[in-house]
Amino acid sequence: MSTTPPPLPPPAAGWLRFAPGLHVLLNYRRDWLARDVVAGLVLSAILVPVGMGYAEAAGVPAIHGLYATIVPLLVYALLGPSRIMVLGPDSTLAAVIASLILPLAGGSVERAIALAGVLALMTGGFLLLIGFARLGVMADLFSKPIRLGFFNAIALTVMISQMPKLLGFSASVNGSVERVVAMATGFWRGHGNPAAMAVGLGCLAIILGLRRWRPRWPGVLIAVVLATAVSAGLDLAGTQGLDVIGPVPHGLPLPALPFAGMTLADLRVLAPGAAIIALLAFADTSVLSRALAQRGGTRVNADQEMLALGSANLATGLFQGFPISSSNSRTPVAAAAGAQTQLANLVGAAVIALLLVLAPGLLKDMPQAALGAVVITACITFTDWPGMLALLRQRPVEFMLAGVSFLGVVFFGVIEGIAGAIALSLLVMVWNAWHPYYTVLVRVNGRKGYHDATRHPEGRFVPGLVLFRWDEQLFFANADLFREAVLQAVDSATTPTRQVIVAAEAVNDIDVTAADMLAALDHELQARGIELQFAGLPGHVRDLIMRYGLSPRFDAEHFHPTVGNAVNVYRRAHAVDWKDWDEA
Repeated sequence: MSTTPPPLPPPAAGWLRFAPGLHVLLNYRRDWLARDVVAGLVLSAILVPVGMGYAEAAGVPAIHGLYATIVPLLVYALLGPSRIMVLGPDSTLAAVIASLILPLAGGSVERAIALAGVLALMTGGFLLLIGFARLGVMADLFSKPIRLGFFNAIALTVMISQMPKLLGFSASVNGSVERVVAMATGFWRGHGNPAAMAVGLGCLAIILGLRRWRPRWPGVLIAVVLATAVSAGLDLAGTQGLDVIGPVPHGLPLPALPFAGMTLADLRVLAPGAAIIALLAFADTSVLSRALAQRGGTRVNADQEMLALGSANLATGLFQGFPISSSNSRTPVAAAAGAQTQLANLVGAAVIALLLVLAPGLLKDMPQAALGAVVITACITFTDWPGMLALLRQRPVEFMLAGVSFLGVVFFGVIEGIAGAIALSLLVMVWNAWHPYYTVLVRVNGRKGYHDATRHPEGRFVPGLVLFRWDEQLFFANADLFREAVLQAVDSATTPTRQVIVAAEAVNDIDVTAADMLAALDHELQARGIELQFAGLPGHVRDLIMRYGLSPRFDAEHFHPTVGNAVNVYRRAHAVDWKDWDEA
């Protein structure tokens, strides 16, 4: 992504505001053409093997990966706000798609294709809903620990699903653990295919080796072309039983609704998965879009981004594709090749379309083991085991969330794993609000403000005054804890307490239950000759207290703008024999 972005055309007006890609193409400059054409040709060489490999990982025939590549590129070129974003099949979505459609397909390839199309339509619908209703905030539910666990689990799941291709035999069982057992058993019994192992391991070595020592070389293209040439030249499919792509349909797919044979029960199963796919696609695309916009010194409309992504999914669902997202691996390829506009993607789509129309036979000898190697190396790139382990050192509870996400996806499925991790993270959030941090404040010589007594044992207390800090909202679940903590602070004071001042800057809400508790606490403290006052309480929360009918008990004198102001008022009222360090 080192190329300089092209100058922008004038802002779109009228209906072209909803088709920013078309607006750029209508204002196209001739000096962009050469770079866009070259970038499109380079990009097409990567799109073919990657798209076919991800289709296999998603549980549909490889040719449908090309359908799911051509159509989104065309749609996004017209509607997308980003100049060089590349859309298409995505490795992180492959396991989600496969886990949803394969159990419902019952071994039928035709039904798997139809289910994938329906899933793409539903995903597109959810993305359009996110764009129109501005519901992108839902992606915030995927916290960093959940994403780390999810991506590592997806990578492991997809790699396990592709291992049979490298070994040269099928493992027709569901579940990652069961598949590993079946592979190990089959390999031990000699069911492996030496030709498939040689091709698969050779492709892995080429791709990973070039990525390490020659990162600018197209390792995926080189590996797949060599494997296909060797397969065709030595007729490995006929002589060694090597599993290859085989004949692919001639021409391009026609639009059709994939709902034939679908039942309401099928749609109910697919809907939660489509929602999760939409959120994952939204999160990935938003991050990549913002990065591209920052690089180009522009701003991208996030809602328009979602409308374009949703439209691309709808279109690919109508043309025998499956759910797609932005690509964090192919977009940099386009940028590094010099892409200036979405015309580069149009060139890439046109090259693939011409391949299917004029020379589909070039793909028939492509080994499945090579495609498996492509997917496995892609999975290796987005795993982050060190990041996951770092959570254990940084915050164990976050590591636990990542672990739940990882184990849930691996052992129970994508939907169950993510749902369990989100539920657990929400429970942790509730627990933190239920049991917030609180402390007593002291004055520390030479430092401004009032500080945590547990961190500053050398601090000085103001005689007769308890400064109590509460770091959370007050609501029904923690109201009793607040009361007990205040009373414990009073009982632990070194001198008889005359006043309690609650440092309440972090109290952003008080519900009815907590308000009743405050009234009862104030009554209890008054019976002991102690005043209850507040410092730094936000104005809207103070308004709530008044609205709850507590104004007779908590008048204006009970509230102070800062802790320092409250302490000064207390000292003037009670003539305390105590000097602050800055008064010397």
